[in-house]
Amino acid sequence: MVSISNSLTFLRAPLAFLFLAENPTYRLIAIVLAMMTDSIDGYLARLWRSTSRFGAILDPLMDKFFVLFALAVFLHEGRLELWQALAMISRDFFLCAFGMYLALSGQWHAFECQAIRWGKISTALQFFILFGLTLGYSFSWQFYALFILFGILAFVELCQLIKRRSLIPPLSRK
Repeated sequence: MVSISNSLTFLRAPLAFLFLAENPTYRLIAIVLAMMTDSIDGYLARLWRSTSRFGAILDPLMDKFFVLFALAVFLHEGRLELWQALAMISRDFFLCAFGMYLALSGQWHAFECQAIRWGKISTALQFFILFGLTLGYSFSWQFYALFILFGILAFVELCQLIKRRSLIPPLSRK
């Protein structure tokens, strides 16, 4: 579905390519615009009643594309170690495991995609770290460990969401 909110979401993909320029100003502009589009796209979709399953799936995918592209550039430049990049995307491993569970259990279509609290916090922290790395800052291991914690918390939150929606059949008592 083509809408202004989905167009704003798609904008994050070309913004990621500004990381190819070794110019911190371009990169900072890309991060700020990506953060702005991430904040406003969902708000506009709800305001104009144009939310869609497509938009709900597209939004986190564009976030992941932007972050992965930036991380790949920082890895290539030696500003980031592999373990740090993997920690930053560890939440996505938990989300993939959750998605695989939904697909294998036949519940994918019944699950309504929506943003969750730990996902929003993790994305904000990813943008914060990208901003800092662009400015030449380095971060302690504790910042990267937070992503693993947020991944676990996101997984737990999604499992609780499924349980509340009764998508998981109750255990039979024998």
